[in-house]
Amino acid sequence: MLDKLREISARYDELEARLAQPEVAVNPEAVRQIAQERAELEPLASGYKRLLAISSQLEQAQDMLRSETDPEMLELAKAESDSLIREKERLEHELELMLIPPDPLDEKDVIVEIRAGPGGEEAALFAAELARMYMRYAENRGWETEIVSSNETGIGGYKEIVFTVRGRGAYSRLKYESGVHRVQRVPKTEASGRIHTSTATVAVLPEAEDVQVEINPNDLIMEVFRSSGPGGQHMQKNSTAVRLIHKPTGMVVSCQSERSQVQNRARCLSILQARLYALEREKRDSALDAERRSQVGTAERSEKIRTYNFPQNRVTDHRLGLTSHRLAEVLDGSLDEFIEALIEQEQMQRLSRMLAEAATGT
Repeated sequence: MLDKLREISARYDELEARLAQPEVAVNPEAVRQIAQERAELEPLASGYKRLLAISSQLEQAQDMLRSETDPEMLELAKAESDSLIREKERLEHELELMLIPPDPLDEKDVIVEIRAGPGGEEAALFAAELARMYMRYAENRGWETEIVSSNETGIGGYKEIVFTVRGRGAYSRLKYESGVHRVQRVPKTEASGRIHTSTATVAVLPEAEDVQVEINPNDLIMEVFRSSGPGGQHMQKNSTAVRLIHKPTGMVVSCQSERSQVQNRARCLSILQARLYALEREKRDSALDAERRSQVGTAERSEKIRTYNFPQNRVTDHRLGLTSHRLAEVLDGSLDEFIEALIEQEQMQRLSRMLAEAATGT
């Protein structure tokens, strides 16, 4: 780590020197590029210099411990040494985390797909509760949500719902929600009071840019149908909703949120691109390293990641072994306790891989 920080600090000093050169100062584009790189390196460079200063102070304090004979001075030197050791360890940990390269997809907007699993109406109601939970979470963070398509049941549940979340860092936080969510409770329709277990799957996909995924028009089958969503009589009288079938993969995407076929087809293409991009990314990651997934854990939809137990007022994230007894608050969008812990877990995993690769020279 120190070698890497030394390189970054040297590069930072080089950029500072270049900004002071007259030939650079008269070139606005060069100034912009150099200043941008300098700003990116500044936290690590200043942290490294701080680390060197603490190490020097610690060495002096430990020299005093070895040479001092006065009991009072020894006590002061030990207190200072202990404090500097703690500060050095904290700063080293912060710098290690800062060295981890960010996920290039973290700033993307996302597409959230929720599907009810086995369990009939109870599973559909749970899918609706999960959708509301994520929409509330997005609202609390100032993000925008929009329902793209939904398949509602008669009592307010969803067999399937797809919606977008747009906002800074949306994927960086919601990506950990992919997987199987399980609910345990007594359904309202259960006369005997028995606890039932139902599930819903959640997929969180980064929106793919057009340049990332190319789709051959000949690989698509387009179907149109009447929308059952908002839009009044215009939507009911005209077949504005669109369903796209991707023949090579069998993926099916539908959209009825817009008022025209053209708009709904464009939205379908966007979702299809995101799904194909996620599929290709998973294949690539699996080929490189079975552990290097785009989500925490294996991120496969068959993986049970969280249980919502109503009788015990409990939410347990199985990836973390973390349990919260604030079920109502969690379902109202209070997810940061889990998400922050998952971010830290992923950072530690990536840091371990990075240090192992550095040690082996790979």
